[in-house]
Formats: sequence, C-alpha cells, structure tokens
Amino acid sequence: MSEAGRARSLGLPRMHKERGELRDFLPDLVEAVSDLGVEIVVETGIGSGMGLTDADYMAVGPGVRPGSNEEAAAQDVVLVLRSPDDRYDLLKPGATLISMLHYPTRPRRVARLERLGLEAISIDSIADDRGRRLVVNSRAVAWNGLEAAFEVLEDHWPRLRDPERGPVRVTVLGAGAIGKHAVEAATKYGDPTRAERLAGLRGVEVVTLGRNMTADADYLRNRLAATDVLVDTTQRSDPSLPVITNDQLAWLPEHAVVCDCNVDPYLIEADPPTVRSIEGIPQGDLDGWKLAPDDPAWEEVPDEIPHAIRRWVVSCYSWPGVHPQDCMQLYGDQLAPLLRTLFQRGGVGGLRRAGEFHERALWRASLRTWLEAHPDVEHAGPERHGLRRD
Repeated sequence: MSEAGRARSLGLPRMHKERGELRDFLPDLVEAVSDLGVEIVVETGIGSGMGLTDADYMAVGPGVRPGSNEEAAAQDVVLVLRSPDDRYDLLKPGATLISMLHYPTRPRRVARLERLGLEAISIDSIADDRGRRLVVNSRAVAWNGLEAAFEVLEDHWPRLRDPERGPVRVTVLGAGAIGKHAVEAATKYGDPTRAERLAGLRGVEVVTLGRNMTADADYLRNRLAATDVLVDTTQRSDPSLPVITNDQLAWLPEHAVVCDCNVDPYLIEADPPTVRSIEGIPQGDLDGWKLAPDDPAWEEVPDEIPHAIRRWVVSCYSWPGVHPQDCMQLYGDQLAPLLRTLFQRGGVGGLRRAGEFHERALWRASLRTWLEAHPDVEHAGPERHGLRRD
C-alpha cells in the first residue's frame, strides 16, 4: 500500500460557514472508531451550536483531544460535512478529506484536490451496489423545504385559509428519493400541525412531472399556471441546461412559491457551465432561506443568467441543517460503519473494488475512482496513487 491514503488519525474540524450553520458531528460518531486505536483531534468548540462541550467528546475515551482548527485539519483523515474549500491548504498531502464534495457539479474542486495531492471520499457519492446513497437525509430536504414553502404561502396568500378555496396545487419536478418525500410532505402542507390547523378545508393536490412532461411547453404552461407551490427535486444528466427557464416562471401565479430542493450552484466559468435547474432563482443558506422577489440574493445571480422574472423562493444549501441535531444524529449513524471500515482497511490506499459492502461503497466514492472514470479531467492518473484493482 502506498503511503498516500494511509489512516492512523482522525480530525474533526468545525465548518466555519454562515452563522446559522450549527452542525458538527456528534460524540456518538467519535465513539464508533475510538476502539480502533485511532488518534482523534476535535476542534475546540465542536458541537457548541447544539449545546455540547469539549468534555462531551473527551468523555468518549482517552484517544480524543481538543485542538485548533489547524490541528484537526492536519490529521490523516479529515471529516467535515460541507467542503472546506477555503481551507484545503491546511490538509497535508496524502491526507483523506471526507466531505460533501459533489464531484459531478464541482469540476474545479476536483481539479484542486488532485493538484494538492489530497485523497478524498465524497459523502454524497457513497452508494450501495445499486447506486442508492448510504449517507443521505432525503426526507429532511423535502420536509424542511416544503415546511418553509407553506410558511411563505400562508403568510403571503390569505386564500390558503379561505373555506371557499379549491385544493392547493403543488407541482413536483422529479420523482427520485427527494421527490417521493416531497409528495408526502406537500399533502401535509409541509407540517402535520399545519395540516391539523387547516383540517376541514380542501386539501392539497400533488402532481409529479418527469422529463417528458417538462419538455412539453404547452402542457407545462397550463400546469404552472395552476400551481401554488413549484418544487424542484430534479437530478439532471446535463447540469448546463435548466429544466424551467426564467421566462417560463412567468407562467406561475404571482402568489406562487418556488421550493428549491435541488440547490445546484451557478458555475458559469466551468466548461460546460453549471446552471440552476430553475433558471434565475437565487440560492439561500442557513442564515436565510425565504427569499422574496426583492431580496438582495437575486442580485447575486450571475449577470449571464436571466433572472428578471421573480417569485417567492425558498432555498437552502443545506436543508437538513434547519434541524441540526436530528440531522447529525442520522448522518453519524450512517457514517459510523463506513468510517470504521476505512480505518480497518488502513485508509483509501487499502480499499478494494471487490471488498465487503462498505468497502465497495467507499471505493466507488473515492476521488481515485472518480478520476479513473473521468479521464477527460486533467490529472496524473490512478497509477500516481497506486490504485488497487483487486
């Protein structure tokens, strides 16, 4: 095994994102690998946004100690939920970054990881043998997004509470894992307590559209004209093309709310560029996810992207973070057996394509495997890392 990708220590730095980002991995996840002889460095203050203290982490075992952000980032394996793009230089060459890296839509990030000589495992790429993600909170994405959408609708559309109204009409774009949860959440007005409050009124009609229907302009015009909440859960094969153009947003009623559960970025300088699947809408975060048509976030949309047509938008780069502790408990439970497997195999360099279940999943999610499968990306090739093919 090459030295690159070896794993003897684990660092858990904090994310240092927007003020509303309170999530850190919980002591339970640290405990899951504490018996493997791994030195564990957690950044001082970890978990404080959720009411935890350094002592809660140190209580896991003698191999855990608090340290600075730099110390946590200097370990063999660095685990942080959202990619620390502005702190890659703190990682040592050959270290493994485990994070939400989104290889398909972040080509510059991929190139930079390779250039710095870093190993990586993208949490969002960890999947079983059938391609189903193993670390994911699809339910929270859908329910938190729909909860916000109906909060806006209730605040700005008095007819929602009108006993004489017809059914509330929700259109869901996409029928994947998030789309399925979005359908259920929409039927409950995004919140069971709201559903109880509105009991006795006509309920919610939900229509799910696949690619063949969004491509039918005549049908789409009529459907959007009758839509109160438009939910985007699409997964596009070509992220350079929108599903709904900005001009088509004009077909929505003035009171309609766009619920963005996709949250792809605008990467105009990429080749090809990445655009949002609903063209022109802004992206929110945990400091602000309810975006009015006159919100300053609209001015941050790149000039190259049409965004003159506006509606209320609810958008959050990290919808599960709206309820941080529940989110991190789930992610920790999902990551624990994967993290144990990584250390038991000695790091990325010891992963085998045909290993046991969790090993195969990690192998597929590694930067090594991504680069091997995408030779059009400039890199030194899998031989540089001693990629195992057994």
